Amino acid sequence: MRQQHRITKQGKNQPQGTEGKNQIMMKFTFWRFSYTVLTTFCVLGLTGASAIESKNQDLELRVGVVQRFGENPQYQMQLEPTTGDRLTLKFTAGNQQKTLVTQNPIKLETVMQPLAKPEVEEVVVLGTYRTFETAEDSAKKWRSQGIQVEIAQPERWQVWAKRDVYNTPLLRRLLFQSVQAGGKEMAYIDTKIVSQVPRVSWEVNGNRYSPNDLQISTDKNLIQVKKGEKLETSRLYPGRLTLQPNAYGTYTLVNEVPLESYLRGVVPHEIGTNAPAAAVEAQAVIARTYALRNLRRFAIDNYQLCADTHCQVYYGLSGTAPSTDKAIAATKGMVLTYNNQLVDALYSSTTGGVTAYFSDVWNGEDRPYLRPVVDSATNFWNLSQQSLADETNFRKFINRQEGFNESAWNTFRWHRETPIEDITKLLQKFLTIKNSPYAKFNTLEAMSIVKRSRSGRILEMAVKTDIGIFTLEKDEIRSAFAAPISTLFYIEPLNKGKPDIWGYAFIGGGFGHGVGLSQTGAQNLAKLGWSNPKILQFYYPDTEIQNLSNNVKF
Repeated sequence: MRQQHRITKQGKNQPQGTEGKNQIMMKFTFWRFSYTVLTTFCVLGLTGASAIESKNQDLELRVGVVQRFGENPQYQMQLEPTTGDRLTLKFTAGNQQKTLVTQNPIKLETVMQPLAKPEVEEVVVLGTYRTFETAEDSAKKWRSQGIQVEIAQPERWQVWAKRDVYNTPLLRRLLFQSVQAGGKEMAYIDTKIVSQVPRVSWEVNGNRYSPNDLQISTDKNLIQVKKGEKLETSRLYPGRLTLQPNAYGTYTLVNEVPLESYLRGVVPHEIGTNAPAAAVEAQAVIARTYALRNLRRFAIDNYQLCADTHCQVYYGLSGTAPSTDKAIAATKGMVLTYNNQLVDALYSSTTGGVTAYFSDVWNGEDRPYLRPVVDSATNFWNLSQQSLADETNFRKFINRQEGFNESAWNTFRWHRETPIEDITKLLQKFLTIKNSPYAKFNTLEAMSIVKRSRSGRILEMAVKTDIGIFTLEKDEIRSAFAAPISTLFYIEPLNKGKPDIWGYAFIGGGFGHGVGLSQTGAQNLAKLGWSNPKILQFYYPDTEIQNLSNNVKF
């Protein structure tokens, strides 16, 4: 869900482990039933509330399976019906609604269309963040100050001043001056002069079309999508597809898919197809819960979830397996709750031996069910007596290999060395993206860990440079350096025979944020005979599994 790379185990099972141009209103339909249409509601970065009355009815999600189509003019997409089926294409041409039906593949290409007159596109960026969680907390703080904002993801997550509110150059500059006067140095106005825009183009029966929106369906509700510069990637998607403009001047291909079908494309790619049944069932429950809890992520672009590790990995029906289908069916409609409300069902590949508080990794309020748990079937380390906030305790803990659920995994413990030149370049790049004044430093003089949480995660890390000292916090540390794949680590300066520092060793454990369930740990507990409810109770204390009903709050 949160990791950027696939990992390998010393054996089998490889869990992935887990981040319209003119569309400015955030009201959109969050889901539909198969037989009953649910009331549309408006989301402003906050969770909504709804319910499901019948477990025989399947919610429909809107998942962005290709984001920012048109950003690379060489990138293509081809839509194909399955054997014996046909594509139905609906779009607007001029003032008329058109419907075309074809059995042939449709290749979507983007061409750059010159504008009659250059246009200015401008937005006030109030902050840039590694994750949605931190961006959402920032948005909440801006709203508390009376500033209307929206969360965007042009590449990294950002908080924008709401475009339909601050809709003139004067309003944007007045806001920016006010923000700067308040000491927010990393805010900036992003101004682009646009002389051409990407337009989607495709051909049917010798006629070429270039609509701004396109709805695609088939009789069998199956659509093959090939994508890439050479159409090298192929996915089979259930449901329908919509190609629609986004907030960045490009397009998003959205899959409108029933929830349980969506899970068929998530579970095998998150935990693997060879994982023990109880672990796969646990993954199915939290993947379902996670999806329903996070429908607000892409409100700015009129869809709900993405298909990569910023949400959950989703490959459509490509890679489905009997083992994961069986687990999804066995847990149909089941979600994890706390006080009858969907939990924030965060999970990661490998915790490194201890799970974390929400606030250990992101800004925002802690969840009572997300708290440090020693990731072992037998708790041999008392966190209340041997807090990992203490550096001595932490180093003793991180240098212990045996006795954990994840001990056999190659990302459970790691040691990586990076020369000072590479660290400097990475920090400069990171700080430039953040619009930090420290991006102009030339020399990195020293680094030190200032503060840890009780789960051992780094809360503050100080970096001394030739122009001053700045602090990195929590999960942004993983963006600032290439070496650490979690925030559960310590550093050692290395000289390697030189009079000055050669670089640093990053010595740590785990892969990902470490909050909630460990996919590798869950597999070990399942092998020990633990049931899926027991596994979920272990990683999310005081929660319960419920069937979706009017009692469950979103």
